[in-house]
Amino acid sequence: MGNVTRIIFFVCLCLIVVSAEDRQPTINDFSWLTGCWENNTGKRQRDENWSKPKGGTMFGTGRAVVDGKTTEYEFMRIHQEADGLYFTAQPSGQPQATFKLVSLRNKIAIFENPKHDFPQRVIYALNADGSLQARIEGDLNGAKRGIDFPFVRTRCENDQQKEAANVHQN
Repeated sequence: MGNVTRIIFFVCLCLIVVSAEDRQPTINDFSWLTGCWENNTGKRQRDENWSKPKGGTMFGTGRAVVDGKTTEYEFMRIHQEADGLYFTAQPSGQPQATFKLVSLRNKIAIFENPKHDFPQRVIYALNADGSLQARIEGDLNGAKRGIDFPFVRTRCENDQQKEAANVHQN
């Protein structure tokens, strides 16, 4: 009887693993991206802020600041559509570009749009230490190119504003 029980347990475990792998990702699987992220390297400061998943969408904003002036900005969203999840970005007033999620495993998300000029791939990865690695890559003028954007989690300005308001009330 012990061997039969083990076999049944093993079969059930395999079914659970297979069904978990077949499950299509949802916007809630991106909750790890929620919050504020920054990268301060010398003169350039870069940040991204992501809202919580809600209503099938997450909204993000990004900017780069050099010598106290905004030099780049970007409006982003991750959104659920009938055929999957998408990342849409509109950098610095350029036309928006949309990339389809092709893989989400272990908090590494890969979005692709092979028809876009550059990039053709957008990647977000949450590292084991809690830092975030964003990357854009693809072909640019016939050459392979990739740009990494490492971030660390930081407190959101709204949290700091709420704390300041609480201090002034006390």
